[in-house]
Amino acid sequence: MELQILVSKKGTRVVLASELYMVLELPKADYSRAVKKWIRDFYNFQDGIRQPEYLRDFAKRPGKDKLLDDYYLGLELAKLITLHSKSRHKLKYATYLQHMQQEVAPDDRFTKEQVLAILELTKVMGLVSCQTACERKHLELYEARNGGTAANWWNFRAKLLGYSTNDLKKALQRAGRKVAGKSQRQMLMHIDKHEMVRTAVIDLFMALGKSEAYAKNVADLAKAFAKEMNVEIFDDRNSIPAFLPEVDEKLVDQVRNMEPERQFQLWETHKLAC
Repeated sequence: MELQILVSKKGTRVVLASELYMVLELPKADYSRAVKKWIRDFYNFQDGIRQPEYLRDFAKRPGKDKLLDDYYLGLELAKLITLHSKSRHKLKYATYLQHMQQEVAPDDRFTKEQVLAILELTKVMGLVSCQTACERKHLELYEARNGGTAANWWNFRAKLLGYSTNDLKKALQRAGRKVAGKSQRQMLMHIDKHEMVRTAVIDLFMALGKSEAYAKNVADLAKAFAKEMNVEIFDDRNSIPAFLPEVDEKLVDQVRNMEPERQFQLWETHKLAC
């Protein structure tokens, strides 16, 4: 039996819990108990160890005549459930779900309006106050999803961004520069200043609840824009530099405060309900 991938009205790809249970050939009598455990258990999602979130990772399948509860499961949750199961078919279906998860979905393509918004975000992310605000909001969400702790934050962050503090130190040493006392941001100024724009955009979209893949996709485009426009980095945290670039002040305030205004609504997290 093949596992059917459904697409919601919002373009989100899901599978039915009942169908996943059948293809894994798990004991029929245990269905209700097992599925309730599925949506209450803890899993190692891309953004940390947490429980599935309603209307983000799963949704109730409507239907008054059904004797058994059924759910729409997001592909990442379905893959993690499959790997947790005792099914002899789990490798086959986990691999399939991984493949489907990595495919470019309609939600991963940018509209013209979104591209223009990314262009404006790119300019704003040249301000260190906006960079640090995004990092702080991302950290707050990470802590909330990991039992209030940030114990593994730096390892998670290094894996997400593709570099660690030690990586930056080595790169700076190879360039013949001193590394003592320098922060990541100070080292990036010498190595690749536009990586700071990419990092800030990743933090922003992770804080908005988007997936790692999507956040990186937006951030890569922002970095390309930053290079093309040669966006400068200004540390405006303690004082206003004499020559600030022309940026959208309203957008700056929204990024600093994570206000749910129009720009952020362009990337509103889709619900799973079909």
